[in-house]
Amino acid sequence: MVVYLAAGLTVLGLLCARPLWHVLSTAWNDVNQLEPVPPGFADDVSRMNRTPIVERVAVAADAAEAERQLAELLARAEREHLPVTMAGARHSMGGHTIAPAGIVIDMLPFQQMQYDAERELLHVQAGARWRDIIPYLDRFGRSVAVMQSDNTFTVGGSLSVNCHGWQYGRPPIAATVESLRLMRANGVIVRCSRTEHAELFSLVLGGYGLFGIILDAELRVVPNERYRLEQFLVPVNRALATFEEQVEQRSDAVMVYARIGIVPDRFLDEVILNVFYREAASDGPMPALTDPELVGLRRSLFRGSVGSDYGKELRWAAEARLQPHLSQRHFSRNQLLNEGSDIFQNRTAATTDILHEYFIPRAQVEPFVVELRQIIPRHRCDLLNITVRGINADTDSFLRYADQRMLAFVMLFNQPRTAEADAQMAALTRELIDAALAAGGRYYLPYRLHATPDQFRQAYPQADRFFELKREYDPQDLFQNQFYRKYRTSP
Repeated sequence: MVVYLAAGLTVLGLLCARPLWHVLSTAWNDVNQLEPVPPGFADDVSRMNRTPIVERVAVAADAAEAERQLAELLARAEREHLPVTMAGARHSMGGHTIAPAGIVIDMLPFQQMQYDAERELLHVQAGARWRDIIPYLDRFGRSVAVMQSDNTFTVGGSLSVNCHGWQYGRPPIAATVESLRLMRANGVIVRCSRTEHAELFSLVLGGYGLFGIILDAELRVVPNERYRLEQFLVPVNRALATFEEQVEQRSDAVMVYARIGIVPDRFLDEVILNVFYREAASDGPMPALTDPELVGLRRSLFRGSVGSDYGKELRWAAEARLQPHLSQRHFSRNQLLNEGSDIFQNRTAATTDILHEYFIPRAQVEPFVVELRQIIPRHRCDLLNITVRGINADTDSFLRYADQRMLAFVMLFNQPRTAEADAQMAALTRELIDAALAAGGRYYLPYRLHATPDQFRQAYPQADRFFELKREYDPQDLFQNQFYRKYRTSP
């Protein structure tokens, strides 16, 4: 008996040795090599857009002082013919927060907030981050209605890209904005809503900072609730049917995302559907707002998948078969939203992680996945993740990406920080955009500017009118960024 037990333990040790070594070696080598951007330059999270600038100006924290400061700064910029842009967390990837040879306004100090319980609205300044908003609202039993999957971003940045999240049955964040205050290029502050300056309201939401400085906004909030997680591991050809059964035919599904398996020998063959169902207050106490769980292990599993087929296999096995047994099953809504992108952040000097996102009508999802199976391996880029989320139609923003109900395919790639790797990524991106366009879909604009001007206008046929209105509202072309400079003229 002892011999059999010893043999069994030996086999178990051998089976566990490789994954344990892989996780531990990843953690050991996970050293932060990131360096600050030097004075006189600006960059964003891609670390591929280092650009000379004239000045970086931090906005004053006091509202009245900030408004005086910003009006004077815009007047100076016009006199000196300096372009201006605004930056918060700087998590766009295409120079959207950078005015080359211009002034970058750092909005992060502008972060005050106040909850209006009678109107169920949060009044919040543009520099506030979701990681500060979530615990603030938690005190009132309230939660953010729509935001990204990470809490790292600012309100101003989220409105400027018209973000969406994994809140099921919701349009992008524009739908939650009751009003906003905007400082225009002439220094005049206007209140924008669906009834006041309505055209400008639609242009600013998803307008990438090209129409003025968002000072603050009134956002609709929702109750914080107790949710129960259920996970479904299914073949990809059963994913849409499972989504219909477990989400669309249920009235209690409130937070939903899917992850598609990227293991090379079973590429895009399996899907994990994660569904969070609303529970009644009588089902149990509200889980407390705490720090995310298993951060070190999750980070090592994720970073260990970079450049490693074995690492990708190990991560998928952990998510599909181990995580359901380790993860807690009940959460508050605020707990689910309260996780930062730094948990998985690339900290190496030599490489960077690049996001893509494609919006596909549901009827075309299966043909699009077939195209992904062919396109991605052909370009030999290192795919780390595909997450799928649902979005309802957007009726508020001008440069909208969701003109109907869509499924969003969010992809993350790792690449070297070299011109050759960037060219390789550009070729992949353009082919993926063509596939999305052929499916009647679109691509998301906050990422690397690899789309051709023709692809941009095919995806956004309202673009030329968008830029015409930009010149009407900002005739001096004061607000600029790299996105604007690339796509403002017709091909």
